[in-house]
Amino acid sequence: MPRPRRTQISLEDTPYYHCCSRVVRRAFLCGDDAYSGKNYDHRRSWIESLLFELAAAFAIDVAAFAVMSNHLHVVLRIDIETANRWTDREVLEQWHKLFNGDDLTRKFTKGELVEPHEVVKLKHTIAIYRSRLCDISWFMRCLNEPIARQANQEDNCMGRFWEGRFKSQALLDEGAVLACMAYVDLNPIRAKMAATPEQSEHTSVQLRIQAALKGEQPKKLLPFIGNERDNQPNGIAFSLTDYLELVDDTGRNIRDDKRGAISEKSANVLTRLNIPHENWVKLISEFGQFFHGPVGTLQALTHYCEHLEKRRRHFAMSCKHFKID
Repeated sequence: MPRPRRTQISLEDTPYYHCCSRVVRRAFLCGDDAYSGKNYDHRRSWIESLLFELAAAFAIDVAAFAVMSNHLHVVLRIDIETANRWTDREVLEQWHKLFNGDDLTRKFTKGELVEPHEVVKLKHTIAIYRSRLCDISWFMRCLNEPIARQANQEDNCMGRFWEGRFKSQALLDEGAVLACMAYVDLNPIRAKMAATPEQSEHTSVQLRIQAALKGEQPKKLLPFIGNERDNQPNGIAFSLTDYLELVDDTGRNIRDDKRGAISEKSANVLTRLNIPHENWVKLISEFGQFFHGPVGTLQALTHYCEHLEKRRRHFAMSCKHFKID
């Protein structure tokens, strides 16, 4: 039986989670629907715009995303430290970016006097909102529900748009995070929707490449911050250049029309990740088939299961694709 999303989150083990949502009833998020003859490319911008709007309100960062024809992928990082640093007023201001709140919360954010008998209720409401603003389930709910309503209105129909709830995977170590990000970024190439990463529309890798050409990083995405460990800001502990080269090398390998090879620089990254070179391309090409649950080394999976009091280490066989020390 599927476990509730809250029982799959272990911030003690990792703040990174891969989420995926699929549509039903021949519904298309984007692209050409061969059955109806309609084009739904405009729906990609719905997803991307709302995704970044939510990231600006929640204490959750977007590390990678890809909007496909009938599903979407996002790799998210829960920023619990930021959520805890917000003052009570800041929590309500963030919440009010998405929801109206109530008379009491609006009165407090305007600086109006709160009556003594209202303080307990206000504090309780703020605690609830603070928790929700770093909750992946609430993030995905705020992403999927408006898109479903818009699509239903456009299709002039009612009923379910998404295939049940979103699927969530814990990414338990650096190797799992980068492997999943590369898998997400290369989705359009595997699906033959694009020939190169820079041509992959509505993906995080395209945004990173466009910014890199200007010597920048996208402000809306979780940045790459290099390998330094002391006093570093929040971000992915790899070089952006290394990551883009690794994605490009991998993309060449998974294309049928172009022979590719892992460069020496990318090979060094894989060595640091403890992933054998021969496993990498297979891992990225078949990530969705290999992993239906937590992703990482056997040791990381063991700790994750212990912290969530799981009696069995499901998906342990998938750990063979990562090097086990």
